[in-house]
Amino acid sequence: MERRFPDEEYLTSGHLACSGCGATVAMRYALKALGENVIVVLPACCWTIIPGAFPHTALKVPLYHVAFETAASSATGVKAALEMRGDSTTTVLAWAGDGGTFDIGLQALSGAAERNDDFVYVCYDNEAYMNTGVQRSSATPSLTWTTTTPAHQPKMEAKKNIMEIMAAHRIPYAASASVAYPEDFYRKMKKAKEIKGLRFIHILATCPTGWRLPSQLSIKAARLAVLTRIFPLYEIEHGDRYTLNLNPERRPVREYIKLQGRFSHLTDQQIDILRENVERDWTRLMKKTAAS
Repeated sequence: MERRFPDEEYLTSGHLACSGCGATVAMRYALKALGENVIVVLPACCWTIIPGAFPHTALKVPLYHVAFETAASSATGVKAALEMRGDSTTTVLAWAGDGGTFDIGLQALSGAAERNDDFVYVCYDNEAYMNTGVQRSSATPSLTWTTTTPAHQPKMEAKKNIMEIMAAHRIPYAASASVAYPEDFYRKMKKAKEIKGLRFIHILATCPTGWRLPSQLSIKAARLAVLTRIFPLYEIEHGDRYTLNLNPERRPVREYIKLQGRFSHLTDQQIDILRENVERDWTRLMKKTAAS
């Protein structure tokens, strides 16, 4: 049988991730695609804890811990230092959660995108501030329970569309990915590695703890997010060339919702509202894809 992924593992056993952690699966696939010649820049997030306490680490590549809001600006600095040393081959990977991307780190990311700095930025999106207690972020979907948006007063605002924000900067490459579709994820990371300038990868990374989801259903939930069209898989090149990577026969949004305790308070009417929002967003994406 033909091997689709390299045998080499750059994430070792002994890490501190929760059972079923999508963010850990995401890092494993990303490093398989990028290889050993990479420096990871890591702000405050779940992944600050996952590698283990200093001086130990579960990663076989250099890891640089930085402040919460500085993933992109620190990656810019690391890349500049490498260039000063004459190193044009090492990939710099900024790896941040949704809180450090959609919210606290957005200013640094926008600045790097405006300058088109040469590194790969990955947002592993588990849709809340999971590392500090499951607080809502601007990546948290509408009507979701978190510890700061309890069931009787859930988050009402829509999830921020980070892909469109990055597309507006006209960066060379932006793509969405899912831990449930490893071949698609791997291909996009390999493609990003070969592009110059800022490359942005948005990964849906399930969090059984924060999503109130049995750990053995982590990948199933990620797959249903794609199949229900809640989290479409697509690419944007230079801000205006859209490519849809998977056009699934739509599964009911309810299948995804009912799998997770964070949505257990929703009424049938509220689920219908979410379904309508998904249909509207999908129609908008299809129009952009057709126009590309």
